[in-house]
Amino acid sequence: MQRRDFIKHSGFSLAAMGVGGLAESYGAFNQDKVNSHERKDSIHAEPEPAGAKVNERPDYKSTGAKLINDSTPAQDGFWFPAEWKPHEYTIMVMPSPQNWTGHGFSFDEVIEQWAEVANAIADFEPVLMVVRPADRKRAKTALNSEIELLDFAVNDGWARDTGPMFVVNGKGERRVAGCTFNGWGDKFAGQHQHDALIKARLCHALEVPLYPIDLVSEGGALAFDGAGTIITTAQCLLNPNRNPGLSRETIDRMLNEAFGTKKVIWLDKGIEPDPITDGHIDGLAAFVDEGVVVLHSCGDKNDPNYTICRDAKTILSNSTDAKGRKFEIIDLPLHEGGHMNFYLGNGCVIVPIADDRREDEIPLGILRELFDDREVIGIGGHVLAEGGGGIHCITQQVPKI
Repeated sequence: MQRRDFIKHSGFSLAAMGVGGLAESYGAFNQDKVNSHERKDSIHAEPEPAGAKVNERPDYKSTGAKLINDSTPAQDGFWFPAEWKPHEYTIMVMPSPQNWTGHGFSFDEVIEQWAEVANAIADFEPVLMVVRPADRKRAKTALNSEIELLDFAVNDGWARDTGPMFVVNGKGERRVAGCTFNGWGDKFAGQHQHDALIKARLCHALEVPLYPIDLVSEGGALAFDGAGTIITTAQCLLNPNRNPGLSRETIDRMLNEAFGTKKVIWLDKGIEPDPITDGHIDGLAAFVDEGVVVLHSCGDKNDPNYTICRDAKTILSNSTDAKGRKFEIIDLPLHEGGHMNFYLGNGCVIVPIADDRREDEIPLGILRELFDDREVIGIGGHVLAEGGGGIHCITQQVPKI
């Protein structure tokens, strides 16, 4: 079954980008830590109880990526910066037809949806698009000429979940924290082998070291404030289809070591229906500043999301961030547009909309008030929604250093 079936049934070249130059700007890294013998440390899973098994990491070594196996980002002084901080560029992945055929619109329309988002972002910052060689011609036609294409085999286009998650340090270096991608709990009969390796292939192409992390997680499962705090959901990361047998405490430790954070706040569930991602946080809540969280609200008591949103607000209201601050919580009404799944680019906010003024006006107004220093741009997200995601799901920022 394909990702869409689940929903139905429930000019910026690598050289110009500085891939050669960027590689130097990443700074020197300890060669003794690269491709070293793996040991069980704080970003590797603890031994599992009898009968439980953590999903195996992909064969990153086969990509040629430089692997750091004997330390963690936190131990080396790296952390994951907030999305609203300046970006060097945005990484996207053009999907293959694998999950996008026979469902009411053409694959060209899928390409056009990705291209519309990429072209909007490219007005504000450079974009690197990973694309299958077979789709290069049609992608090049749909994309702005300054968007650079990089050829890799891909299964689908959800760069937030499969792409590299960049961590930085105070010395102007970038590395990648590489959680394991297992196809959202192997929902597609193992048809995620290429996507599981995208982060490592990009690390090899960009000459960025990769920390392999024996925790199954997608980028959309994690919200960061860039100051030590993560928000996630138990529905996703404690799901046995991702991390069987791992306790919340173990996952806390692994996340903090992987992303240089100090505190993980657990909400119970994400927005329903969500048969693919099992409760990704980026459909429910987002940090928009340190100590400030935008959270979906639902006024219909007959909607299961009423309880989900209410309980999430209760948890956040009774929590503090890594610096001990109470959260300011801003309600964003839940509508069909999926407005929460926005992307913060340099000087812009790219928002999925319903193309219905009655649904879009209030959420867009809230976001424009929140981001009065950025241009808020709505893009109809019907194709993305049919695929089970939104604009945040198909973008992955590379922080500027």
